[in-house]
Amino acid sequence: MATTFKTFLNDDITSTKTLLHEAIPITGSLISGTYNLAGATTNTYDGTNIKNYAHGIFQSVYDYPYLSSSANHILDLSVGYANDSILSGTDHDVANGGVFQQAKKINMYNEMAQVLVGLDQTGAIRNFDEDGNIAAGGTKLKECIFINFARLLTKDEIKKGSFTIKVGTGSYANPFWDSTQQSVITISDSGKENDYRVNSPAGEYAILSATAGYGEGWPIAPACGLIYYQAGIVVLSSSVFQSGSRIAPGGIGNGDDGATGGGDAPFMPNGFEVSASLSGSLISSSCNYFRNRIFDISFNNTTELNSTIHFCRVNHNDFNYSANPTYLSASQIIVKNNPLDSPISYMTTIGLYSSDNELLAVAKLSEPLKKDPTNEMTIRVRLDY
Repeated sequence: MATTFKTFLNDDITSTKTLLHEAIPITGSLISGTYNLAGATTNTYDGTNIKNYAHGIFQSVYDYPYLSSSANHILDLSVGYANDSILSGTDHDVANGGVFQQAKKINMYNEMAQVLVGLDQTGAIRNFDEDGNIAAGGTKLKECIFINFARLLTKDEIKKGSFTIKVGTGSYANPFWDSTQQSVITISDSGKENDYRVNSPAGEYAILSATAGYGEGWPIAPACGLIYYQAGIVVLSSSVFQSGSRIAPGGIGNGDDGATGGGDAPFMPNGFEVSASLSGSLISSSCNYFRNRIFDISFNNTTELNSTIHFCRVNHNDFNYSANPTYLSASQIIVKNNPLDSPISYMTTIGLYSSDNELLAVAKLSEPLKKDPTNEMTIRVRLDY
């Protein structure tokens, strides 16, 4: 325990922040269900690394069969639509002869919107806004697919400008058409490093745009979703899989399956489009159909490393003696060969103490440093948190 202390001055302490990034590639084959059930065909979309729950509200994707202790949670998927969406009625039941889980889908949309968008001045839940300018109104995203990435992957946040997802807009049986990927749409937040919004209770977010592969005649890089960086959530508009239908007149999908032109390509195995899936299928089924269309996902995560740096300044007349009992032998300093020599010590440890001299942190030097009245030194101690 130290018996001599030296007080830090204001200039002796500074704080820094470092952002560390890691590339995260996620292949579409993994998301679509790499680990198929025993006896299942290769087209099965319910692999053992895909977990469905009794509540039926969302679906989880793992990098390995989820019952294994080696499995890591990658992301959760869900779908939902606003209470005032055209799908919230009772007439959109063409897929399975009825509206499925409508209350849960509306609740899912409202829950995500409340957390990510917030409430208006009347206390009502705001809808997702296509351009992020909530006050100005504009186009709302009312039918959405939600991708919630695990904190294991995103760390503190998704790095701005690094997110890309490629999805196929062809038929369910042939979503990418062929090896040339003629119906693959690339969606990203490219160029959004300094072009993001801060009017969300969940932190910073940006507009996702289709940067390649969208249908001819549509605007350059049409908006098709939102990405919330700190929350690690992507809100994807169903317009990605529409070429201009009743629920998404601004759809960006090419609506072609490589064989028959025009109209929306079948989103489901039974040939129905995405609107039928959102209204007439279970949430887990809609997630299955969407997973079947993911070609790949990639982004960089961010780890925020905060540091406090202490500059321990040792003057020429500081710490030339040691309080260690072994420092003396018969009242003589044992590290001195000649009693007339100057005092000398060897520094091995730096201790940081509170104002009432309680030890808070200890820093070990890589090797002992010789200290005597002829030298001075500054030792840099960094605390990361």
